[in-house]
Amino acid sequence: MKYMLLINTTAEAAEGCSVEDWMAYGKAMKEAGIWVSGYPLADLTTATAVRVGPDGERTVTDGPFAESREILGGYDVIDVPDLETALDWAARCPGARDGGTVVVRPIADFGI
Repeated sequence: MKYMLLINTTAEAAEGCSVEDWMAYGKAMKEAGIWVSGYPLADLTTATAVRVGPDGERTVTDGPFAESREILGGYDVIDVPDLETALDWAARCPGARDGGTVVVRPIADFGI
């Protein structure tokens, strides 16, 4: 079953993880044969948010600026036998340390 690991971290936690930590995690997933895809995201300051109002008018702003200290840093899609295995891999993620969170969600298959 495929799961997406949404890596939410804090600025402080992100500074505490080295590039080597991330590379080792990615290598471990690839060597285990579970990695499907994934990308880190560029700095939050490069983000743009789009909202469409009830009248259909589009509003574009810098952002997102959620009322949260967590930053969506990237994602990985893994293919593992079950949720417990996905949770084990999420716990190994450097982004789960020091106040970070890795949200594990099954990939929905709509046959598209």
